[in-house]
Amino acid sequence: MFGLIHIYCGDGKGKTTAAVGLAVRCAGRGNKVLLVQFLKSRDSGELYSLAKLPDIEVMRGKESKKFTFQMNEEEKHALLIEHNKMFEQVLAKIKNGGYSLLILDEVIGALNAKVFEMPKLIEFLRHKPENLEIVLTGRNPAPELVEIADYVSEMRKVKHPMDKGIMAREGIEK
Repeated sequence: MFGLIHIYCGDGKGKTTAAVGLAVRCAGRGNKVLLVQFLKSRDSGELYSLAKLPDIEVMRGKESKKFTFQMNEEEKHALLIEHNKMFEQVLAKIKNGGYSLLILDEVIGALNAKVFEMPKLIEFLRHKPENLEIVLTGRNPAPELVEIADYVSEMRKVKHPMDKGIMAREGIEK
């Protein structure tokens, strides 16, 4: 097996869900998976399921009460530092851990919010371990990411219950 790069993007629901599905498939074949969540710290149902699967490890940032668009520059800078530290931990795990799949969930959102650095990610993707499959998720990937990716799948919102004021429901959207 040789590792390819996937991007799951778009304004529709299902980017993380697709990535989690691939994680389950990969782990089901006895492979190790590392799922890293940028910009996500709230409780989510898939985390309970993934915790029951020994070959899937989840890393998340510290809990935040704000979205990036609500943060001031100081808060964004602190988040940038946190994401850089988390990514350094990811690099160490990948180097030492025998992972087959790395999911960088919402890394594209972190790049767009300028709380993670594009050169750091591009450098990693260009020099990644040969057999490591990588998934990047988030809206509006930069052309450099699309260029480097082997797969680009776009989830497009046609209709969503939130348009009618229906908030995220436990077990379905969260």
